[in-house]
Amino acid sequence: MTTKNLINKWFQKWEDGDFLDLPISNTFKHTSPFGTINGKQEYLTLVKENKDKFLGYHFEIHDEIVGSDRACVRYTAVQGDFTLDVSEWFYVENGLIESINSYYHIGEIRDERKISKPE
Repeated sequence: MTTKNLINKWFQKWEDGDFLDLPISNTFKHTSPFGTINGKQEYLTLVKENKDKFLGYHFEIHDEIVGSDRACVRYTAVQGDFTLDVSEWFYVENGLIESINSYYHIGEIRDERKISKPE
């Protein structure tokens, strides 16, 4: 299976709610603004305990850069009236996703970090 097909399968499994059959390795690692989850079982347990936050999404894919063993995908995840703009790097080994690094905004910007507009 090509890397592109593997990434497409990942998104389709999520849209179908079939998270127990994700194409990930046993040593899968997921890093996001919330931290790092190490291992397939830990990841699946977290999803199972938080189904309301993980399932029921539709993905609007905007951009993909795909190589033989990695891909970067920019997309919008839509769950009801909630949307999240995400960029993710996928790393593939032996026909499975070995790791994902996710980038997205998870909260309000602190006042001291806001950019002022010239008047």
